Amino acid sequence: MSKAQAGIKIVISDPKLGKSLQKEVAEEKIRSLIGLKIGEIVSGTMFEFQGYEFKISGGSDADGVPMRADVHGGIRKRLYVSKGVGFKPSKLKRKGIRKKKMIRGNIITEDIAQINLIITKWGKEPIFKEEKKVKEEKSKK
Repeated sequence: MSKAQAGIKIVISDPKLGKSLQKEVAEEKIRSLIGLKIGEIVSGTMFEFQGYEFKISGGSDADGVPMRADVHGGIRKRLYVSKGVGFKPSKLKRKGIRKKKMIRGNIITEDIAQINLIITKWGKEPIFKEEKKVKEEKSKK
């Protein structure tokens, strides 16, 4: 399956509920996001969420390389990192170690396969209404 057929995934996180929703969106709808940076606000109408606003919090490309807010541009780089996105210090045996990791810049480009969003303004209809139905069905059984 090609990238155009697969679409791009968006992961919407709700900080109030502590839940997230993964949705696949057609590439045509994502084209308006190309060129935006991590931290910018996006309207939810392009994803069929009326009244919602989202903040771009990150993402990753098709190879799984994460976006990082402190790397400027839409490029891939190998950087020495000691903390933050793309680095897991719990796997190391000593403190203070830096490792060279592949990181992607903070601008959304055509190569991005997943975009992470956080809700900043809530609309009238809840996004997570499907979860309630599932719980009700389980309690009936």
